[in-house]
Amino acid sequence: QVQPVESGGDSVQAGGSLRLSCRLSTYISTKFCLGWFRQAPGKEREEIAVMDADTTNYGDSAKGRFVIFRDYHKEALLLQMNKLKPEDTGMYYCAASRDYCWRRQFDYWGQGTQVTVLG
Repeated sequence: QVQPVESGGDSVQAGGSLRLSCRLSTYISTKFCLGWFRQAPGKEREEIAVMDADTTNYGDSAKGRFVIFRDYHKEALLLQMNKLKPEDTGMYYCAASRDYCWRRQFDYWGQGTQVTVLG
């Protein structure tokens, strides 16, 4: 059983940076998909970034500002967020799959970490 646990959320001024971390309770093969998602109040969940061994994809709101990567020593998925905007505010969730990213089927979800961007 995989249990993602997110951390790193905070309140930050617009233009600032944050790094989110997602610790995985067990090893996930690099061929399988890991991702970050965001849900703002009153809005649907939005895909921020996903990655597996073959691909890395960013949602339109993240392109050019966010970077998703893995820390294999710590079994963690990270999201470096730069040039933050107030519209980046929301709960950020980490998700893990036992399948490839192109299927977009995530089996395990964390509890989320809150990001608030003040502008």
